[in-house]
Amino acid sequence: MPESFQLIISLLDSTIRIATPLIFCAMAGIFSERSGIIDIGLEGKMLLSAFVAATATFLTGSPILGLFAAILASCGASFIHGFACITNRGDQVISGLAINILASGLTITLGIALFSRGGQTPPLASEQRFMPIEFPFLDEMSYVPVLGDLFVEVISGHNILVYLSVLAVFFTYYVIFKTRFGLRLRAVGEKPEAVDTAGISVIKLRYQSILIAGMLCGLAGAYLSIAHGAGFGREMSAGKGYIALAAMIFGKWNPIPTLFACLLFGFLEALGVRLEGVELMWIGEVPVQVMQALPYVLTVVLLAGFIGKARAPGAIGVPYSKEG
Repeated sequence: MPESFQLIISLLDSTIRIATPLIFCAMAGIFSERSGIIDIGLEGKMLLSAFVAATATFLTGSPILGLFAAILASCGASFIHGFACITNRGDQVISGLAINILASGLTITLGIALFSRGGQTPPLASEQRFMPIEFPFLDEMSYVPVLGDLFVEVISGHNILVYLSVLAVFFTYYVIFKTRFGLRLRAVGEKPEAVDTAGISVIKLRYQSILIAGMLCGLAGAYLSIAHGAGFGREMSAGKGYIALAAMIFGKWNPIPTLFACLLFGFLEALGVRLEGVELMWIGEVPVQVMQALPYVLTVVLLAGFIGKARAPGAIGVPYSKEG
């Protein structure tokens, strides 16, 4: 296999792994914001669920229980967000930021109290994690040029949560655009008064949407600590929730374009890792810090360049108060 082709295959493989939590979080943001609720708290919910997943898995030895614990923790944070900005009609951005700040401090404090490891959890053994799944016929496919390499190196060999993230995209698309629930969800994000007039509960629909978002964030957090990683580390979400928000806006709150935006961010991070210490023509060795900053710089550029062009749901960020 040519070295350049091997590099491309390796980049694609890394892109998928890195983009997985972004995809989960971006789909969560679509559910929440399509219903009219701004969800800045994606970052905090992912971080909190990553800590809970690693802790529960370490204590029970079961990654399945860790996954469910992560989903419950994330849904709990979503419920707090809903209580603040749906029931009490508080500021949605402030509520989301409060969740991020709470998750950042709480995970470190609990980590130190429980494990005395500076906010980290103990490392997890391989049987305590979601390990890669090898597809059948790998040996046979390895002899097929190009397609065989893609099958062996890119498609096969990921853990179950990677494949679930792809299903989450199609699940989000189907629910939002092909079901009655999705029609009502989009309507409540555009004209909640019309939905209320039709006898449908705006509050119930918005709570349902943010709880679905909580489940997806729980999957993202669990992926970080008990699938892609082998334990929880301080601030391990590293701004991925904000990047997912940028991808969602760039994708115009549509699951399929958002998927490609997440893959773009994942590709840039994977490329940055590959280019660390590499001498480039006319440039020389690119500083490590520059390559590490690439995804975040792109986040700022996309938000600055597309926030005015992508039309958000009409009632997003506006608390609904039933008239009369």
